Amino acid sequence: MSGVDVFIFAAVGVGICFAAFNFAVIQRTKVNPGRTYQPANSPLIAVQAELAKVEQIHATIDTGAKAFLRAEYTICVQFLLAFSVLLLILTTVGSSFAEGLFTTVAFLVGGFTSIASGLCGMLVAVDANARVSVAAASEPPSRLTAAFTVAFRAGAVMGFALCALGLGVLLALLLAYRVHFSDVSEWATMMDCVAGFGLGGSSVAMFGRVGGGIYTKAADVGADLVGKVVHGLEEDDPKNPATIADNVGDNVGDVAGMGSDLFGSLAESTCAALVIASTSSDLLDAGWAALLFPLTISAAGMVVCMACSFIATDLKPVVREADVESALKLQLISTTFLVVPVVVYLAHALLPDKFELPSVVSGTIKASSTGAAICVSVGALGGLLIGLVTEYYTSHSYEPVRECAHVCKQGAAVNLIYGLALGYRSAIVPVYTLAAIVYFAFSLADLYGVALAALGMLSTLATGLTIDGYGPVTDNAGGIAEMAQLPAACREKTDCLDAAGNTTAAIGKGFAIGSAALVSLALYGAFVVRLGITTGVNVLTPLTFAALLVGANLPYWFSAMTMKSVGLAAAEMVQEVERQFKADPSLLDPNSTSTPDYDACVEISTKASLREMIAPAALVMLTPLVAGTFFGVEAVFGILTGGLVSGVQLAISMSNSGGAWDNA
Repeated sequence: MSGVDVFIFAAVGVGICFAAFNFAVIQRTKVNPGRTYQPANSPLIAVQAELAKVEQIHATIDTGAKAFLRAEYTICVQFLLAFSVLLLILTTVGSSFAEGLFTTVAFLVGGFTSIASGLCGMLVAVDANARVSVAAASEPPSRLTAAFTVAFRAGAVMGFALCALGLGVLLALLLAYRVHFSDVSEWATMMDCVAGFGLGGSSVAMFGRVGGGIYTKAADVGADLVGKVVHGLEEDDPKNPATIADNVGDNVGDVAGMGSDLFGSLAESTCAALVIASTSSDLLDAGWAALLFPLTISAAGMVVCMACSFIATDLKPVVREADVESALKLQLISTTFLVVPVVVYLAHALLPDKFELPSVVSGTIKASSTGAAICVSVGALGGLLIGLVTEYYTSHSYEPVRECAHVCKQGAAVNLIYGLALGYRSAIVPVYTLAAIVYFAFSLADLYGVALAALGMLSTLATGLTIDGYGPVTDNAGGIAEMAQLPAACREKTDCLDAAGNTTAAIGKGFAIGSAALVSLALYGAFVVRLGITTGVNVLTPLTFAALLVGANLPYWFSAMTMKSVGLAAAEMVQEVERQFKADPSLLDPNSTSTPDYDACVEISTKASLREMIAPAALVMLTPLVAGTFFGVEAVFGILTGGLVSGVQLAISMSNSGGAWDNA
């Protein structure tokens, strides 16, 4: 095992240990601590009955989330097994049975790692949400330290465990394959096979994001329409039959789905960089360490993120409401600026001073270790800028969201118009940022530079996932506090944490979209490089341009399908909630002891999301296959180009409109 392998595995070990440490700290806050374990002056002594409800609600959410993921991942496993057969056949026909088998194994490993990533995130979030509610009730009304720390550490468990798991499994796969592909001349073929790892991860991420998204939004819309709008109940009122489904949805959509999504981006960007690097004779001659430079970016980033996480928990802990957003923002800024010099050092230590890379436009391009370091740095700094712009457009601390809240007074129509305009405007700076990143990275190191820029943006993934996982945990904590009827001061704390959580969720989506854009271009480039094209792709050929228009339409088609699915599932939810209110009118009586049938609403969201997620996922995955099979690679070029260009704009605008409305 070489020195670079030891470094990466050491970083993986540190990440796993740090995740375990944070999990152990979270467990110190008991869901129902009981009177025996509390000091005589503890605020929890006065809310023993409410804490018993917290424990019960926590168990119900846990059961619902596990039931959904069990059903969803059963479908994912069936898909992985079925698609692996197709993949084996196609790769065997295109190359050889041995290469097909190695690619298929990598695909399955990537898929099951993605499942483990989503499951890990969901289990931690569900375990922590009630503990945040208890922590909020355990302190004086003016302090937020305990509740924030529990939520932040819960996000850290997901962030570091996921990064360590993905990086460790990928390196183990590379070392295992290296035994068979022992000659340096075979490493390009080996990297082609390893690319199946990224495909498996993104395949499961597609199902997790679509299925979880339909679940959470259907429950959210259904609960709000009937409970809040029609009957005037408070958000997360225990009398609302859909409130448990709403809280389950936060975990399966915003935690498990996002975890799988960002794991897929990390796996694909790393695989794209490895595939392109393996086609450079200079990098192959430089040895194994130079080839694994992309993995060292993620490894170093994880260590930097761990060091910076102590700022929020120990060096500058949150005390007041004003500290929450600044603490989370400081995490992003500090990790980004610290990872840049580390990456510069790694680039000069591992890469040759000068090396030649294949170019998709000029045959070859001369690159350098300094240029590679700049590519990674530009990606990291660009990701930070996208995150800060996202915060500006989705946080109530700034003018856009305050204006959106103000126009709500003028009616729903004006609110919709303003919110859509806000989303469209919010895409301007991120798109220009991505354009600048692509230009500089491509100029310095062609498509290898673009892949490195994507990895640079994901180098702080552990921190990004920490603040992203923080959001759903605090959202659930607020719901549990309301349903358990904890003191009003407790709900005020969780609402404060949740408001920042809505912003961090939007920032997480911004990182996911930005990195996905660069990853898509890098994978596109790896595809073109392996085809041996050195004169560029001409989009003005009739077939390519026609396919480009079709590809540009795909994000809108996909969005239409998922939005319709949410509408259908929400309609079912509304009907079920109204049925329960009519069957038992005492549910609307504040003094009633009647309990709604939460399980019926959970079942509706589960069945609807599993039923509706198939078609959108099939659209995305089958379109390139169908285009390539019947119309050739020129059609695939157009499909991928059009989908990338239009998808970025649509995704950023929709994400930021939603984040702004949530905080308005």
